[in-house]
Amino acid sequence: MGEKEVILTKEGYEKLEKELNYLKTEERTAIAERIKVALGFGDLSENAEYDEAKTAQSENEMKIAELEDKLRNAKVIDESEIDTKTVQIGNTVKVLDMEFDEEIEYIIVGSTEVKLAENKISNESPLGRALIGSKKGNIVEVNAPAGILKYKILAITK
Repeated sequence: MGEKEVILTKEGYEKLEKELNYLKTEERTAIAERIKVALGFGDLSENAEYDEAKTAQSENEMKIAELEDKLRNAKVIDESEIDTKTVQIGNTVKVLDMEFDEEIEYIIVGSTEVKLAENKISNESPLGRALIGSKKGNIVEVNAPAGILKYKILAITK
Protein backbone atom coordinates (compact mmCIF):
# COMPACT_ATOMS: atom_id res chain seq x y z
CA MET A 1 0.00 0.00 0.00
CA GLY A 2 1.40 3.41 -0.98
CA GLU A 3 2.00 6.25 1.42
CA LYS A 4 -0.52 9.08 1.57
CA GLU A 5 0.46 12.00 -0.62
CA VAL A 6 1.17 15.16 1.40
CA ILE A 7 0.15 18.30 -0.48
CA LEU A 8 2.28 21.33 0.36
CA THR A 9 2.87 24.82 -0.89
CA LYS A 10 6.49 25.72 -1.65
CA GLU A 11 6.53 27.75 1.59
CA GLY A 12 5.21 24.77 3.58
CA TYR A 13 7.79 22.41 2.07
CA GLU A 14 10.63 24.80 2.91
CA LYS A 15 9.33 25.20 6.47
CA LEU A 16 9.35 21.40 6.98
CA GLU A 17 12.86 21.15 5.54
CA LYS A 18 14.07 23.89 7.91
CA GLU A 19 12.46 22.17 10.92
CA LEU A 20 13.98 18.82 9.91
CA ASN A 21 17.43 20.37 9.59
CA TYR A 22 17.08 21.98 13.05
CA LEU A 23 16.01 18.69 14.67
CA LYS A 24 18.87 16.76 13.01
CA THR A 25 21.56 19.27 13.95
CA GLU A 26 20.93 21.64 16.84
CA GLU A 27 18.31 19.58 18.70
CA ARG A 28 20.24 16.28 18.39
CA THR A 29 23.39 18.02 19.65
CA ALA A 30 21.57 19.59 22.61
CA ILE A 31 19.99 16.26 23.60
CA ALA A 32 23.32 14.43 23.27
CA GLU A 33 24.86 17.01 25.61
CA ARG A 34 22.02 16.50 28.12
CA ILE A 35 22.62 12.72 28.03
CA LYS A 36 26.37 13.23 28.51
CA VAL A 37 25.79 15.49 31.54
CA ALA A 38 23.21 13.09 33.00
CA LEU A 39 25.63 10.17 32.65
CA GLY A 40 28.02 12.09 34.86
CA PHE A 41 25.49 11.91 37.71
CA GLY A 42 26.21 8.22 38.17
CA ASP A 43 23.66 5.47 38.88
CA LEU A 44 21.32 5.30 35.86
CA SER A 45 18.62 3.36 37.74
CA GLU A 46 17.65 6.49 39.71
CA ASN A 47 18.74 9.17 37.26
CA ALA A 48 15.69 11.24 36.26
CA GLU A 49 17.78 13.61 34.12
CA TYR A 50 19.06 10.68 32.07
CA ASP A 51 15.55 9.23 31.65
CA GLU A 52 14.19 12.63 30.54
CA ALA A 53 17.03 13.14 28.07
CA LYS A 54 16.56 9.65 26.59
CA THR A 55 12.80 10.32 26.26
CA ALA A 56 13.54 13.64 24.53
CA GLN A 57 15.96 11.82 22.21
CA SER A 58 13.31 9.24 21.32
CA GLU A 59 10.66 11.92 20.68
CA ASN A 60 13.10 13.92 18.52
CA GLU A 61 13.96 10.85 16.42
CA MET A 62 10.24 10.07 15.93
CA LYS A 63 9.61 13.66 14.80
CA ILE A 64 12.58 13.44 12.40
CA ALA A 65 11.19 10.22 10.91
CA GLU A 66 7.72 11.81 10.59
CA LEU A 67 9.10 14.88 8.80
CA GLU A 68 11.27 12.77 6.49
CA ASP A 69 8.19 10.72 5.61
CA LYS A 70 6.13 13.85 4.87
CA LEU A 71 8.87 15.33 2.69
CA ARG A 72 9.37 12.02 0.86
CA ASN A 73 5.65 11.87 0.03
CA ALA A 74 5.24 15.58 -0.63
CA LYS A 75 3.58 16.96 -3.72
CA VAL A 76 4.54 20.61 -3.93
CA ILE A 77 1.93 22.78 -5.58
CA ASP A 78 3.40 24.61 -8.55
CA GLU A 79 2.19 28.16 -8.01
CA SER A 80 2.42 28.90 -11.73
CA GLU A 81 -0.29 26.25 -12.29
CA ILE A 82 -2.68 27.82 -9.79
CA ASP A 83 -5.44 29.69 -11.56
CA THR A 84 -8.29 31.75 -10.21
CA LYS A 85 -11.14 30.30 -12.26
CA THR A 86 -11.93 27.62 -9.68
CA VAL A 87 -10.90 27.20 -6.06
CA GLN A 88 -7.84 24.99 -5.56
CA ILE A 89 -5.04 24.49 -3.07
CA GLY A 90 -2.93 27.64 -2.90
CA ASN A 91 -5.83 30.02 -3.55
CA THR A 92 -7.08 32.73 -1.24
CA VAL A 93 -10.86 32.68 -1.29
CA LYS A 94 -13.05 35.55 -0.12
CA VAL A 95 -16.46 34.28 0.92
CA LEU A 96 -19.63 35.77 2.34
CA ASP A 97 -20.98 33.87 5.34
CA MET A 98 -24.64 34.12 4.37
CA GLU A 99 -25.96 33.50 7.88
CA PHE A 100 -23.95 36.27 9.54
CA ASP A 101 -23.55 38.51 6.45
CA GLU A 102 -19.80 38.56 7.12
CA GLU A 103 -16.93 38.49 4.60
CA ILE A 104 -14.05 36.15 5.42
CA GLU A 105 -10.88 35.25 3.52
CA TYR A 106 -9.50 31.72 3.67
CA ILE A 107 -6.29 30.32 2.24
CA ILE A 108 -6.68 26.74 1.03
CA VAL A 109 -3.68 24.61 2.02
CA GLY A 110 -2.75 20.96 2.43
CA SER A 111 -3.57 19.34 5.77
CA THR A 112 -0.06 19.74 7.21
CA GLU A 113 -0.07 23.54 6.78
CA VAL A 114 -3.34 24.34 8.57
CA LYS A 115 -3.24 27.42 10.81
CA LEU A 116 -6.72 28.48 11.82
CA ALA A 117 -5.41 31.67 13.46
CA GLU A 118 -4.20 32.72 9.98
CA ASN A 119 -7.38 31.43 8.23
CA LYS A 120 -5.34 28.68 6.52
CA ILE A 121 -7.79 25.80 6.13
CA SER A 122 -7.22 22.32 4.78
CA ASN A 123 -8.51 21.15 1.45
CA GLU A 124 -9.70 18.11 3.45
CA SER A 125 -11.78 20.13 5.95
CA PRO A 126 -15.56 20.30 5.39
CA LEU A 127 -15.35 23.93 4.19
CA GLY A 128 -12.21 23.25 2.14
CA ARG A 129 -13.86 20.27 0.41
CA ALA A 130 -16.95 22.36 -0.34
CA LEU A 131 -14.87 25.21 -1.81
CA ILE A 132 -12.49 23.13 -3.96
CA GLY A 133 -13.57 23.27 -7.59
CA SER A 134 -16.15 26.01 -7.04
CA LYS A 135 -16.23 29.28 -9.00
CA LYS A 136 -16.72 32.93 -8.14
CA GLY A 137 -20.43 33.56 -7.54
CA ASN A 138 -21.15 29.96 -6.48
CA ILE A 139 -22.89 29.28 -3.20
CA VAL A 140 -21.45 26.31 -1.32
CA GLU A 141 -23.09 24.44 1.52
CA VAL A 142 -21.13 22.91 4.35
CA ASN A 143 -22.50 20.30 6.71
CA ALA A 144 -21.36 21.35 10.17
CA PRO A 145 -22.38 20.20 13.66
CA ALA A 146 -24.41 23.42 13.94
CA GLY A 147 -26.28 22.61 10.72
CA ILE A 148 -25.81 23.57 7.09
CA LEU A 149 -23.70 26.68 6.57
CA LYS A 150 -23.86 28.62 3.30
CA TYR A 151 -21.06 30.65 1.79
CA LYS A 152 -21.05 32.70 -1.40
CA ILE A 153 -17.69 32.89 -3.18
CA LEU A 154 -16.88 36.57 -3.78
CA ALA A 155 -13.30 36.30 -5.09
CA ILE A 156 -10.56 33.77 -5.85
CA THR A 157 -6.97 35.00 -5.88
CA LYS A 158 -3.46 33.53 -5.76
